[in-house]
Amino acid sequence: MPTTTLAVLAEAAKKIARSPVAKKAAVDLTAAAANRIRELLQARHKEYIKLGVKKRGCSGLSYTLNYSDSKGKFDELVEEHGVRLLIDPAALMHVLGTKMDYVDEPLKSEFVFINPNAKGSCGCGESFTTG
Repeated sequence: MPTTTLAVLAEAAKKIARSPVAKKAAVDLTAAAANRIRELLQARHKEYIKLGVKKRGCSGLSYTLNYSDSKGKFDELVEEHGVRLLIDPAALMHVLGTKMDYVDEPLKSEFVFINPNAKGSCGCGESFTTG
């Protein structure tokens, strides 16, 4: 291999090593979910919506959404579609890889979570289990 080719390859390897690695978001927000989060944040003049889970319901866990003014030291930050969602560190292992959507139908409007970690859910869909 000519010396110039080795030099070009070495320089390319250095650039790759210096460049930030693209990190997949812990939770994927749809445009509909992001738009609703934006509306909620603007109405309350808050910086973040924080996603968590609580032990309750038939299956053991349910999702919680709360307003937050600041990011906690161990909160996971998801920035998509121009909104910022925090994930409570205790909830992270339960929601990793989840797709968060928002549906607005004539009889109900709600956030919907498509969670690949959920092993089961109750009949009404309000709670889930991951293990």
